[in-house]
Amino acid sequence: MNLRSIDLNLLVVLDALLDEAHVSRAAERVGLSQPAASSALDRCRHLFNDRLLERGRGQMRLTAKAQSLQQPIRDLLAQMTALLDPPQPDLGTLRQTVRVVTAELPPTLLAGGLYSQLARTAPGITLALMPWRGAPEALEGLARGHADLAVSVFPSVERDFTRKELLRERYVVAMRKGHPAVQGFDLDRWLAYPHVLVSGRGETFGALDEALSLLGRKRHVGMVVPSFLIVPPLLLDSNLIALLPSRTLPQDAGEHYSLLEPPIPVAGFPLHVAWHRRSDRDSAVQHVAGLIESLLSD
Repeated sequence: MNLRSIDLNLLVVLDALLDEAHVSRAAERVGLSQPAASSALDRCRHLFNDRLLERGRGQMRLTAKAQSLQQPIRDLLAQMTALLDPPQPDLGTLRQTVRVVTAELPPTLLAGGLYSQLARTAPGITLALMPWRGAPEALEGLARGHADLAVSVFPSVERDFTRKELLRERYVVAMRKGHPAVQGFDLDRWLAYPHVLVSGRGETFGALDEALSLLGRKRHVGMVVPSFLIVPPLLLDSNLIALLPSRTLPQDAGEHYSLLEPPIPVAGFPLHVAWHRRSDRDSAVQHVAGLIESLLSD
């Protein structure tokens, strides 16, 4: 085969076509018109002597040949990008603001350590921690370019985003030292005292209450607050009991609180960092993402 007769830009279009399995979306992704993307698909079909994409039930599906081509094409394009990209700028010369949307769990872990790392490695980067209004809005902010990174729980993300797991969090039962529930702590002792529930919407029924209801039990919610960070001071001056992610507690929590395992199984959750694919090669964003990962990874 004569490589000089092949337009390598076709591979860029084909990568999008196979990833999206949709001509119009692939066209938008690579900045082509729909007819131009269709023409590129026809040329790729001729090049590989295969239909590549075929009509299925209401959508297009990849042929076996197309499935076998996906990873090699991605690898080839990645190698070409690495070969042709200009050298990465010196981190010390970067002058850029990186905006991080973060749930309330990470800020106490991130702010001090992350800034000190940035001051040492990339002092020209300004770190902007932005308010949290939920995972869907965080991803929308990334998509619209209003934020660069998001740190929270993202059960799934669309193909336009990159998501990396930072850690797996677990829940602990927390109460003040000397709380009467500590002695002989079990499910009955746990439910004998009022609980503080964290809900940004003021809800009084959560996932734990649903789990208890399956056991034919329920708890009394004595107080609802909008933030995990409000809870520890409340526990010190009351008989309230809380179920908290372990990392929301102060570092010296063991000195002031009794921390116990929940008397029924309570699933933990993963914490992720995510960004839009347009930031894959943004040196400042990737540097901050790497620092977050190093600070928070288990």
